[in-house]
Amino acid sequence: MKMYILVKDTIPEGVAILAAAHASLAMYLKFKDTPEIKEWLSGPFYKVVCKVNEKEFENAKQYEDSVLLTESSLDNQEVALAFKPRDEWPKPFRFYKLYR
Repeated sequence: MKMYILVKDTIPEGVAILAAAHASLAMYLKFKDTPEIKEWLSGPFYKVVCKVNEKEFENAKQYEDSVLLTESSLDNQEVALAFKPRDEWPKPFRFYKLYR
């Protein structure tokens, strides 16, 4: 099982790192009582952080079981989406660029 975190490619790197960390925690807190989280935590608990453009970000919002993060230092701009872990992912997730 993997959790995906999508971070907008327009976000400054320092803010992006914080957004990814906050997104991981926010996703856990929102879904902590679900069977998927229990399975994911039993290990290994993979996380994939991707850098996406605006269109990819907007399209990803259509998928279920996510948490949307905003950043107060950027006028509450949307910066990241974190998705509850799952085994199978929609096709677009295979093509997002890894955040490096």
